[in-house]
Amino acid sequence: MPYLKVWIHYVWSTKNREPLVVNAVKAPLYAHIRQNAYAKGILLDSLNGIHDHLHALIAMKPEQSIARIAQLLKGESSHWMNEQKLLRGEFQ
Repeated sequence: MPYLKVWIHYVWSTKNREPLVVNAVKAPLYAHIRQNAYAKGILLDSLNGIHDHLHALIAMKPEQSIARIAQLLKGESSHWMNEQKLLRGEFQ
């Protein structure tokens, strides 16, 4: 049986590179992204970043797509941030 492992390095930023990922929201946001990845079968190896962007290293499974993983992590985490109202304005 063949062995396949594809590593993807995702980098995404806040809208207009606004410094929204401050210390108060960083820990809960990262914890949520990790939980969400685990629940959806996404192999998240590492996650880190600074105030206006983050990096995620993913070991992609053969049945997954780059776009779908990005949607499940990036889109869902932005939606979650707005639901939690961790910031005064909208998180984008």
